[in-house]
Amino acid sequence: MRGLSLKCCRMSYYFTDNEITDLISEQKVLLKTLREILTFQESDGHKKNSFSIERLDGSQFLIILRQNIHNINDFSVIFAFQEKVKNTNFKLRRYNGKSHEHTNKLEGDKFYNFHIHFATQRYQDVGQKEKSYAKVTDRYSDIQKALKCLLKDCNIEIAVDP
Repeated sequence: MRGLSLKCCRMSYYFTDNEITDLISEQKVLLKTLREILTFQESDGHKKNSFSIERLDGSQFLIILRQNIHNINDFSVIFAFQEKVKNTNFKLRRYNGKSHEHTNKLEGDKFYNFHIHFATQRYQDVGQKEKSYAKVTDRYSDIQKALKCLLKDCNIEIAVDP
């Protein structure tokens, strides 16, 4: 994959749709069990966990899980990319629970449902966050099923599963 393009001075990262597709379709292996992934630490009213998958060039993929302790439908399962020398990441996908209304600003559509955020070049090009576009989904109804969708969609294999 080519180096980063800094198209807008406010962005740490800029990826084209083809680069985003390449990152997502790359084969990845996570050396954890599903049980380990779904074992959370409590902090600030949330249950949280995160893991990294190292790449040969020193960059990494991140899997970040967060769920509100008081509202089980308030969760996010995030798949992100981070370069070796950066302390910020680029969110490629985010699987959200049914806890808030989302608006796709360019399309003008609003919904209150389970939804998946997709990083897009189009939203970056107009100065929006990479993950601003989302689609409603009926593929999951809880954080565990959302994680399974992320693993499948982002080409991640669990290498250690009892």
